[in-house]
Amino acid sequence: MIRVLKGDRTAFVLDTPHTTLVFLTLPSGQIETAYYGPSIQLDSAEEALSLSEKNEFSVGDSIEYNPENNKYSLEDVRLLVGEYGKGDIREPFVEAVSSDGSTTLDFIYSSFDITDGKNIIDGLPTSHEKSENDEDKAQTLELKLTDKNNGYLLHIFYSVYPDSDVIARSARFENASDSTVRLKRLLSGQLDVFGSGYKVTTFTGAWIREMNRNDTIVSAGNFSVSSVVGSSSNRANPYFIVSDPDCTEEHGRCIGSNLIYSGNHYESVSVNTYGKTRILTGINPVDFDFSLAPGEDFSAPESVIAFTNGGYSALSVIMADFVRDHILTGEWAKRDKPVVLNSWEASYFDINEKKLLSFAKKGKELGAELFVMDDGWFGKRDNDKTSLGDWTVNTKKLTHGLSYLADRIHEMGLMFGIWVEPEMVNVDSDLYRAHPDWAIAIPLKEHSEGRNQRLLDLSNPDVVKFVIDAMSGIFSSAQINYVKWDYNRIFSDVYSPYLKERSSGELFHRYILGLYKIMSSLVKKFPHILFEGCASGGNRFDLGILSYFPQIWASDNSDAISRLTIQQGLSFGYPLSVSTGHVSDCPNHQTLRRTPLDSRFNVAAFTSYGMEVNPNDLSKDDFRELASLNELYKKLRHTLQTGDFYRVSNEENSVKWVTASKDKTQAVGMIVIKEVKPGLRYENLKFKGLDPDKKYHVYNIPADIDVRTFGSMINTMSPVHLKSGSVAESAVAKFVKLKTEVLDETVSGSLLMNAGINLPAGFIGTGYNDKVRVMTDFASRLYIAEQVGQ
Repeated sequence: MIRVLKGDRTAFVLDTPHTTLVFLTLPSGQIETAYYGPSIQLDSAEEALSLSEKNEFSVGDSIEYNPENNKYSLEDVRLLVGEYGKGDIREPFVEAVSSDGSTTLDFIYSSFDITDGKNIIDGLPTSHEKSENDEDKAQTLELKLTDKNNGYLLHIFYSVYPDSDVIARSARFENASDSTVRLKRLLSGQLDVFGSGYKVTTFTGAWIREMNRNDTIVSAGNFSVSSVVGSSSNRANPYFIVSDPDCTEEHGRCIGSNLIYSGNHYESVSVNTYGKTRILTGINPVDFDFSLAPGEDFSAPESVIAFTNGGYSALSVIMADFVRDHILTGEWAKRDKPVVLNSWEASYFDINEKKLLSFAKKGKELGAELFVMDDGWFGKRDNDKTSLGDWTVNTKKLTHGLSYLADRIHEMGLMFGIWVEPEMVNVDSDLYRAHPDWAIAIPLKEHSEGRNQRLLDLSNPDVVKFVIDAMSGIFSSAQINYVKWDYNRIFSDVYSPYLKERSSGELFHRYILGLYKIMSSLVKKFPHILFEGCASGGNRFDLGILSYFPQIWASDNSDAISRLTIQQGLSFGYPLSVSTGHVSDCPNHQTLRRTPLDSRFNVAAFTSYGMEVNPNDLSKDDFRELASLNELYKKLRHTLQTGDFYRVSNEENSVKWVTASKDKTQAVGMIVIKEVKPGLRYENLKFKGLDPDKKYHVYNIPADIDVRTFGSMINTMSPVHLKSGSVAESAVAKFVKLKTEVLDETVSGSLLMNAGINLPAGFIGTGYNDKVRVMTDFASRLYIAEQVGQ
């Protein structure tokens, strides 16, 4: 997988199943990124030289690297590592200030090492091998560079896996000088490529509107997205794509990049005046300043990249498989996730033992497999202004304690879960009164709070120990199967009483190191618990969290139509199983939108699924329908959670998704109508991921139609006149359901994938019978394709 071709210049060749990455040493001592793309055959260093740029004279006003290598101007070379001071004026990979105040760095290649296995990074999560079997062993290339000016060492790591086209990258800066150095920037990945005008796809947003796709053509200058809020953030996810401008779902070259990190990050794509593009990712250099004494080092988090010429869908499958096989860990990494009933939107803080047990009992009848008690069960927690940090059971609400409640719920045949927010503290809490210096705040200065709470200082080892001990006490006190781990504010007033003067440059990163120590300790102590990350929804949806917790609450917005954008955005870089979504009440609590129950289910089913309703308040019809849909989900669950996901189309008025099982025996398709376009009766759905030579039985999940959908037009069919909004109309609606279309056909996989299947004719205002597909705004359908004979 990794080869070294030696000659006048050394070539390092990294091969994945379908791609090749090539580095070449330069006569001037730097390392050139010579190629990244589809697999190529290279048999010698001389052959690899054909990939290198040909230089004879440097450009007029550029800097010649040195007299012996005067034809090299580093601003016009595709470099492994960018740095200021020796002619490369592009955005750098590394920046440092030496003890004499100089900032010029001059890293040149000194040696390499190739090892079997995957390098680990102290204190940080990394990707890992698929299994311990020899055939799944990774290989790691370490390139060692030495700074000619100061003697600093830079270690660049590249790891490849035999089963994946994803390449992992990381860096370590070592102070091998005899004086202190201030490290101002150390990124995780740099890729310099030929060409300009690439399309950069990023995913940005805010609370309850995460993961909005943005496409930007970068022809000149610098384009970047970043987070400075302390978490990976909902403002800009660290996953991004660089592609040909005409790249589509099924065609075109694209590179996906992600970062295994949960803190401040920075991604940039820049084009220089010579038409070369530089792609960077890593820790955000804003408010980053680490002092390293002689002998100390700093490790950047790992980043991952993948190339395909098969368009966005192919890239999504590559990235999703990589997350499942090389990021997720523990017992729940590949287990089908249970159907959840969560108490939050049913009752918010107003909970008690009797109410929770009634929710759980009814939830069991609905088909729930796991009941979750959300916020409000500890301290004096009747609102969000108090008790964070006081992890003792509120016996006024849970009269017989946590263990009793868990036991009763287990007796119902349900698993039991709880909500916690361990990284936070309220000023109105016993913890804060005892340890005000444990909070991130500037002493004697007015503090700007978020959600009436403050962040605990996880750079402080005493705070880390407190959190581990407090959570261990709770998790071991009852039969707890699931934990929702929340994080409901961002950083402000950045100062650590523990770090003191080092706060400004080190706190953000040291906080994340503390968080990872806590998470690592707890998942090892409690391997059976299904942990779910949450940060006001998607404010910390990243590969760092997923290295410990196998799923993340995608958004505090449970509205099905909003979730189309959120879940589709996540699908570009993450598998469906790591995102959670719930059927919620109507109207929705975040948007006040009214959406049909089956649509709320259909969208949520394309996640690790659950419910966020009060089961006692559901109408009989809704209860029966939701119970039936939950049974359907269990039949489709394995395909939905482990299959390959395809964004079939995202049109102005509709969204179409398909998930196909890995063995190609089953696929689930969905269409959602965002806005009805009058007079359009034709609709087609193309499936993906099937066996073209097999036959498939294709059918839809029928949907009954409420007679009130037709308004006064129902009188063209009704034997008695029904006034819209009348008691009589409601009475009829209770007992009479109109039938809608049935799709039931057996066709080939090639037909389904290439031509698609034409759906029954849609309603166009000129007539109705039970063969007509009636779909109003926000209506949806599920379509199942099952291989015949399976």
